[in-house]
Amino acid sequence: MLVLLRKGVPETVAGDVAERLRMFGLAVHRTDHDGQVRLGAIGDAAQVDWDAVGAWDGVAELRRIPVPFKLVSRAFHPHDTIISVGRCAIGSGQLALMAGPCAIEGEEQAFRIAEAVASAGATIMRGGAYKPRTSPYSFQGLGEEGLKILRRAADAHGLAVVSEVMDSQQVPLVARYADILQVGARNMQNYSLLREVGHAEKPVLLKRGLASTIEEWLMSAEHIVSQGNSQVVLCERGIRTFETYTRNTLDLNAIPVVKELSHLPVIVDPSHGTGIRNKVAPMARAAIAAGADGLIIEVHHDPDHALSDGPQSLFPEQYAELVQQIRTIAKVLGRTL
Repeated sequence: MLVLLRKGVPETVAGDVAERLRMFGLAVHRTDHDGQVRLGAIGDAAQVDWDAVGAWDGVAELRRIPVPFKLVSRAFHPHDTIISVGRCAIGSGQLALMAGPCAIEGEEQAFRIAEAVASAGATIMRGGAYKPRTSPYSFQGLGEEGLKILRRAADAHGLAVVSEVMDSQQVPLVARYADILQVGARNMQNYSLLREVGHAEKPVLLKRGLASTIEEWLMSAEHIVSQGNSQVVLCERGIRTFETYTRNTLDLNAIPVVKELSHLPVIVDPSHGTGIRNKVAPMARAAIAAGADGLIIEVHHDPDHALSDGPQSLFPEQYAELVQQIRTIAKVLGRTL
């Protein structure tokens, strides 16, 4: 239930209403919109006399939240969530540009790519230290040493860091080095991991699962937000369909749908969405035109010899050209880089 308080209600009254709702065993989450306190009372409300609650001092209105993803819905939080990371405000008029290699392979590689993407206009460097690979014999990442290299390379060029966390036990370690914790597509419904990043005081980049519906994706975000972490960035990265020409089918429909249903920012990963280098730029341009809040793109100076995802990685000069194209589209839409 959404409990709307009267505008201008004293904090003591707002706190009293929240505490009384908790006495029913409900979890109470607060947001403020247009000068009004909004309390989301979540849980088993079968024993609650809502008519009586509506008569409490300070309560203006009660509304049912009509979707299962309560806290990430616009019904609970009508205005866009903006998440500040380094020099970027994700979800604002500024587009978030995240770029870097699929995997950190070594010092020289990381620093070279960091310099290239920063020069092109990226504000956040992506890079994997723990790699979830289909084959157990493929490169699995450098672990903590990879995180250290990623952090040093990013810091040297004024970039924030996003890196994937694989399981709940890794969260404190990855959070020590990364500014954003990425939950990959294969882990979108790893609920113990979602709860753990929900307790972390770091933004979370939540990728859509390989064959997940938009509602399932938003419900996974709900798991994180319900634990107290509202800093969630959604990432559309393509879903598995009957089409096999591209690696996945990039669902650009998801951008306006999510924007309508949720207040969370949404970015797009055209690298995994297509899996083909020369298809990345067209899909990146289309994503921004469709209203995405940013892009996460794989870039490698020598993709033919990359240890993972070389065929979908852009050369640095291709990435720089794409950023200039994105800049033109952003201007038309009234957004900036």
